[in-house]
Amino acid sequence: MEIITGSNSNFDELVLKNKSKVLVDFNATWCGPCRMLGPVLEEISKENDKVQIVSIDVDDNEELASNYRVSSIPCLVLFENGKEVNRSIGFKPKDEIIDFIGE
Repeated sequence: MEIITGSNSNFDELVLKNKSKVLVDFNATWCGPCRMLGPVLEEISKENDKVQIVSIDVDDNEELASNYRVSSIPCLVLFENGKEVNRSIGFKPKDEIIDFIGE
């Protein structure tokens, strides 16, 4: 699946109303670990069709980041049936992210 760019305007539709697993990546363009994580998430998105990945730029979506209490990035938040079920902060290698998703 393609990584979808999320925003304040489409977050509910992409994440909260989604009945499957959604991995939300809160990030910023200036963040080194976020830039390292990007290609790992791209790889996972191409290999895994059981989870939708949504990328949220915290600078463009400050209200959303605040609502989900994102104070450190990268911050991965896993949602199932529209509810937060897990959270991870900082860069993680591919195998740890796959374990985090639970596939």
